[in-house]
Amino acid sequence: MRYSVTWTRTATAQPATLWMRSSNRQGITDAAHRIELELRNDAEKKGIEWWPFRAYSDDPLAVLFSVYPADCRVWIVQVRETA
Repeated sequence: MRYSVTWTRTATAQPATLWMRSSNRQGITDAAHRIELELRNDAEKKGIEWWPFRAYSDDPLAVLFSVYPADCRVWIVQVRETA
């Protein structure tokens, strides 16, 4: 199934904060982009269940997200650095 990926306001701010502190800015930018692309397709099968969310990582980032199949939408609710 194909999903629209939306970042909550909090989740949008987190990568920016990480980016400002990081020595691997390109890695953070690239990981955020790859995560969004990955979650567009079959998000309900990605990552692991982390009730009530799912967790997915692509170094150096990890996200918590919710999947809403009826709306074809994924909400990314939290972002953190994996290392």
